[in-house]
Amino acid sequence: MLQHVYERARTAQYLTSVLIATDDDRIYRAAREFGARVRMTRADHPSGTDRVAEVAASENADIVVNIQGDEPLIDPAAIDAAILPVEHDPAVAMATLKKRIEDPREIDDPNVVKVVTNLAGDAIYFSRCPIPFDRDRAAGSRYYKHIGLYVYRTDFLRAYPSLPIGPLERTERLEQLRALENGFRIRVAETEYESIGVDTPADLDRVARLFEMSMERR
Repeated sequence: MLQHVYERARTAQYLTSVLIATDDDRIYRAAREFGARVRMTRADHPSGTDRVAEVAASENADIVVNIQGDEPLIDPAAIDAAILPVEHDPAVAMATLKKRIEDPREIDDPNVVKVVTNLAGDAIYFSRCPIPFDRDRAAGSRYYKHIGLYVYRTDFLRAYPSLPIGPLERTERLEQLRALENGFRIRVAETEYESIGVDTPADLDRVARLFEMSMERR
């Protein structure tokens, strides 16, 4: 699974280098076996962003992308879509992705993080609750799920671990809220990529079937 993520990420147009960061010896050994660049990090990081910040401190890069290692079907075009806002606008310190929710069951699912943005495309809030609240049950109301891929300017990322963890991040258990609570903008690009993370054996079976189907269509 990790190798699929690594190889797909390497085909993204705007990435110049891909590195696996982990605090687990098993992941380290597996990554070395298929020839990946891999870095061991401290085991006490409170979030993935803090782990990436540790690695970024010793890397010579202007922009850093945090790709989850449990999404073997990651679309390289989605990675590029998240990078472009940071690449093109110096005022954007951080960017991520959203996708319109098509399955109504996901709206009330706390495991599906929702996001609302302003008219400029910057995040207003991320929540496990349905946002916005559709008071009048208006037809055609749109909900967007957050796709957990992050792009950072390196100077912002290096400062991120020192930012205070606020009550919203503690309550929602969402690391991206640390940026909002400390007054930073997060640009949110829309994508059609359907995030499929592997958290359980059932998830793995589902992804394996989808991967086999994609190979048959080639």
